Amino acid sequence: MLKTGIVLNRLYAQLESSAQNRRIDDLRLGLSYVGVKLDNGAAGLAAVLPENSIRGCTVLKEAGTYVGSPAVETLKYLITANNSLHRSIGLATANALILPETENTEDREATTYLNLRPNEKVAMVGLFSPLVERIRATGATLTIIEKNPERIELLSSENKKKALKNCDVTIITATTLLNNSFEETINLLSAPRSVVLMGPSTPLVPELFVDTPVTHLGGALIIDSTKVFQIISEGGGTPALRTYLHFVNLIRKE
Repeated sequence: MLKTGIVLNRLYAQLESSAQNRRIDDLRLGLSYVGVKLDNGAAGLAAVLPENSIRGCTVLKEAGTYVGSPAVETLKYLITANNSLHRSIGLATANALILPETENTEDREATTYLNLRPNEKVAMVGLFSPLVERIRATGATLTIIEKNPERIELLSSENKKKALKNCDVTIITATTLLNNSFEETINLLSAPRSVVLMGPSTPLVPELFVDTPVTHLGGALIIDSTKVFQIISEGGGTPALRTYLHFVNLIRKE
């Protein structure tokens, strides 16, 4: 059984040393994403969870102090944050620090490398709307597990556990790392043949998942930080960002 928060703790431990030598050059916090840019030009993203949107009237007392501060201080949010907004800043900092391997990566559309077959059971944790019809078109049975009732009808706790226990393939949003539900989700799985952690928040570090059933990491690299940060500042989300990101699928080796 995985302990809650273990993946973010591992991520902090792996990046702490490199973060000591970097400072924050820019930080943008929008309605859907946080963007962090370091003094070496590297940039990373992490999602902002719905409860931290403008509707929640959340403010940061640290606003105005981030630029020029040591990157290790925001990275530390991965292990010290008591709210998901600070955790998002920590994860965006981590994603800016990561130098992802290019070997074993693919840039095909996510569902193609899963090789889904008719009657297989797919559990999707977090709604990825563009993938829904593509998955169903394969003949696979899709169950969507979502926390936001505004997006889709919610499953009961019993049906959620059943879907995770019986699935052949699991697609998990990386925002589960931000609300501390990733390890809980993994612990409910039985023996799926493929488990994908997906979304721009995904830390592309295979070693973090060595004792988990995760087989694929689907993340995003920023290819135009100027446009990405403009879109974040103007309240945009994934559709507006897509042109300025490079989506990759990293296949984990055992």
